[in-house]
Formats: sequence, C-alpha cells, structure tokens
Amino acid sequence: MQDVIPAIEIRDLRKVYGDKAAVDGLTLSVPQGCFFGFLGPNGAGKTTTIKMLMGLAPPTSGTIQLLGMPMPERSLAIKQQIGLVPDESMLFDHLTGGEFIEFVGRIYGLERSTARARADELLDLFELGYLPKKLIAEYSKGMRKRVAMAAALIHRPKLFLMDEPFEGVDAVGARLMKDILLDQVRHGATIFLTSHVLEVVERLCERVGIIHEGKLIAEGMMADMRGTADTLEDAFVRALGMEQAAETLDWL
Repeated sequence: MQDVIPAIEIRDLRKVYGDKAAVDGLTLSVPQGCFFGFLGPNGAGKTTTIKMLMGLAPPTSGTIQLLGMPMPERSLAIKQQIGLVPDESMLFDHLTGGEFIEFVGRIYGLERSTARARADELLDLFELGYLPKKLIAEYSKGMRKRVAMAAALIHRPKLFLMDEPFEGVDAVGARLMKDILLDQVRHGATIFLTSHVLEVVERLCERVGIIHEGKLIAEGMMADMRGTADTLEDAFVRALGMEQAAETLDWL
C-alpha cells in the first residue's frame, strides 16, 4: 500500500538572526487529517517556524515540504491549498468584513459571484453577518480573529497554519471557532496551530510538539505526551524542566 504523504515534513530546519538561531535543527512530521498543537514558551521559535512554513521568512538551512511539495520551490501551488491565520492579522482596516473575505476569495481565483456568496455565508457562520457595513478598523481583536479565520476558509484549503488564533477571543467566539476547526479536521483537513492557551490545545489537538530554544524537545500523541501528568500544562512545564516552585517575596 502506498504511504500517505505527510501534510508537513520539516527536516533540519534552521533560522539564524545574527549570531542567534531562533530555530535550530527542527525535524518534524505532521500527518494529514491531524489537529497538531505546536507549543513552547515565549521566544522558543514557534512564530519563526510558522513564518517559514507560510513562506514569510526564508530558512537559513533545512527543508520544508507541505502537502508533498517543496517550499519555496512550489510556493504558489502550496499557497493555493493552505489557509493562513497569522499572529498579527493582516487585514485591511478600511474594508468591511465581507469585502475583505470576498477580496481574499478573489485572490485565490474564485469567480466574483462565488466569492461574494461564500463571504456572506462565512460572515453568518462566524456570527458577523449582523454587521455588514462595519469596517474592520472598528472590530474588536476577537472579531478580527474571526474574520481572519473566515477568510482562511473561503477557498476550502487542505492545510491550515494558525499562529495564536484564539488570542483575544472571548469564550463564545472561541467555542464557535473551535467547532468550525474540528469540523474541518473531520472532513480531512490538517490544522497546525501555535497557542499559549494550553487548555484549548488539550481539548482540540490529537498530537503536540514542544519547542524550546529553537529545538524540538518532545513530540507525540496527546495521551502519550501527558503521560502521568494531570493536565497538558503539567506535562508542558515538566518537559521544560521548570517544575520547581516559584520564589515568593516576604512583603507580597
């Protein structure tokens, strides 16, 4: 039987800024149809990794294959099949949510009528349809995340790359977004996300990887990663070797 091509295949990936390696020899394979959480403390290399996957930062060395195609050699074909939700939403403040989603659809080659119809449906799906005339500049951070995710869905991608998609999103919005993402995985899509909200990762992801100081220090199925720990947070802290109690101040 023919082997299934991984959604993401990274080998010996490095990104050096000056004399510091933000990502240092990262090797990782993410199977298709997987909900994968990429974890690490601040400055560990998560955002740098995802920027390289998105084609926003060229690697210093190493290789990236997405959906069986090499990046950046096949970047145009790859980008036609991935949905991006970057950390800082690259939205156009002077468009309405619907106009922005339609614009993204047109970039991906959808006919105008199809892009407009899908934009309207996505606005309703993300519960933003009641604000058809409101400019993105007037959106809250959580609403901006919703419209960014809606735009990432419009061309029905096979792979989603998401950097902190739930940051600044309230409980209702997060629940809505999680349900939509889980439905995408059920239909065969792959989701690769970074998040500081470990409770969300624990509830959503079937596999996780932990990066620290640019190196992958642990990776595997959620149940195996958690092991004997009560929560993913406990396992995460243990993997980083930071289990010692925090110091206290006498006056505090």
